[in-house]
Amino acid sequence: MVTASHRGGASVLARQRARAAWVFLLPTLVGIALVAGWPLARTVGFSFTDARLTDLSAARFVGLESFLSVLEDPDWWTAVWTTVRFALVSVLLESVLGMGIALVLHRRFAGRGLVRAAVLVPWAIPTVVSAKMWAWMFHDVYGVINAVLLRLGLLSEPLAWTAEPSLAFWAVVMVDVWKATPFMALLLLAALQLLPEDVYEAARLDGAGPLLAFFRITLPLVKGPLMVAALFRLLDALRVFDVFYVLTGGGSETQPMAGYARQWMFEFQELGVGSAAATLLVLLIALLTAVYLVLGRVRLDVGES
Repeated sequence: MVTASHRGGASVLARQRARAAWVFLLPTLVGIALVAGWPLARTVGFSFTDARLTDLSAARFVGLESFLSVLEDPDWWTAVWTTVRFALVSVLLESVLGMGIALVLHRRFAGRGLVRAAVLVPWAIPTVVSAKMWAWMFHDVYGVINAVLLRLGLLSEPLAWTAEPSLAFWAVVMVDVWKATPFMALLLLAALQLLPEDVYEAARLDGAGPLLAFFRITLPLVKGPLMVAALFRLLDALRVFDVFYVLTGGGSETQPMAGYARQWMFEFQELGVGSAAATLLVLLIALLTAVYLVLGRVRLDVGES
């Protein structure tokens, strides 16, 4: 029987644990506020001014004028379409391929540990380095990809993979999928290793094959970790910049939203317009994340949907 004194003691203990949690979290929260919160606040503040990078002291408050300049620019909407399309395509491919790799690595076979380590190599390479490596592989004259396709007879002449906008988009997707798929595979492999084996044994006794077991058991049980991993990748993909910049050079037909903001800030030195573009990017990421969490019923606290 739970007495009032016991309930009071439990309540005091819960409050002490909550206070201890806030004490331990406080340095992290202060660090986040200084490193991320203050720059974000400054960016939002500049977006309401006509600030130029050459003379910040002469900035004047112009209200929503910078936002209107961005929204009336066709290049901005091209960047929005490029970013959203890139995020959806790359995250979908990475989720499918990551699940396939995780299922293979989950099985027992000789050299499994070595294969697991090898799969992580693309993820460990810095993005700029891997993008530059792929830029040479996509080179229209010296690239190995054109050489292989010509040797196989799949091409009659070399292609300018990173110069033609339609080809450049898929080249960037290919590089991102190559680099980020190991991240998805690693998270899904961790989820697969927690699944109970007795469920699969019961399914086998009932005559369920591997394909039926995957769709009826594996996929529902790993749906939560899969949705959370896809969310992390979606956030990365929406704020992509470096792989586009290295591969395509920041052309207006292939640049993402982050590249558009950088161009206005540093090439045109219009800090107010660039800050407005960066603020719109943050708002778009927040909106899409909220829609994803609601429609996917993703719970970030326990990683379950």
